[in-house]
Amino acid sequence: MTDPTLLVLDADPLPRLGRLTGRARIVHTDEAGLAARLPEADVLLVWDFTSHAVRKAWPGEGPRPRWVHTASAGVDHLLCPELAASDTVVTNARGVFEQPIAEYVAALVLAMAKDLPRTLDLQRRGEWRHRESQRVAGTRAVVVGSGPVGRAVARTLKALDVRTALVGRTSRTGVHGPEDLDRLLARADWVVAAAPLTDDTRGMFDARRFGVFQPSARFVNVGRGALVDEEALAGALAKRWIAGAALDVFAAEPLGPDSPLWRLPGLIVSPHMSGDTVGWRDELGAQFVELFERWAAGRPLFNVVDKQRGYVPGH
Repeated sequence: MTDPTLLVLDADPLPRLGRLTGRARIVHTDEAGLAARLPEADVLLVWDFTSHAVRKAWPGEGPRPRWVHTASAGVDHLLCPELAASDTVVTNARGVFEQPIAEYVAALVLAMAKDLPRTLDLQRRGEWRHRESQRVAGTRAVVVGSGPVGRAVARTLKALDVRTALVGRTSRTGVHGPEDLDRLLARADWVVAAAPLTDDTRGMFDARRFGVFQPSARFVNVGRGALVDEEALAGALAKRWIAGAALDVFAAEPLGPDSPLWRLPGLIVSPHMSGDTVGWRDELGAQFVELFERWAAGRPLFNVVDKQRGYVPGH
């Protein structure tokens, strides 16, 4: 029996796939070579999860892989109508990033409540300025996105005694539906965006939504950049509709050096790193190898994406 061909869309450093030696023919490609290589592949590993090359290459001629795995939680960078309509199974890296992202959100909440950015700025300037900070316990948070990331964020904020409401695609036990969102936002001290990017969520945080916030509220986005109208967020901060914000994801990445977001008062910018802890790439590689072993043995895969919804259903 011929070993299956595994095509890897490369990013540096390469994944550790030593356990698959002798069990798969592993072929590496960059974005430029992807379209030519796709017809020979049984499996595609999108290791470069920042690339949109799959969306461009998939509609071409010839056979297509039976299974595509992306080393990321989001799948909007690879789903195109042709892939969504095909029989190809798509899986993602659910399970790797949730708790690190939740910890990062908690760190941002504490940093903003305790005014740590200004403390560090004053230290650099050698300026002693006593201030009062905010108590976090007893405040209210709304987490938008009821998937694994959103649930991990909610659990972690609750450990800080933050009263937390979770908002999802549909209303169910412990989860509010979209119809409750504006009402919850109007009372929230913290709003965390952790939703997948779909037609329903794209641009959901716009000028109207920021107008619903309390002036004392702060906004955090660890979901997808396109959830937010960045111009509207800048306006909300400038007009003091909200007290502050933190963005770890952006509509266009990397954020260009000339972007006004770098210098926007009240905004914390981080380079899409909330889920990336020491050893995260090894975890991603080990997760894919486990999936590959299941696939090769004909066993059901986990983390299967509903290609119409754009995320892994079930929660």
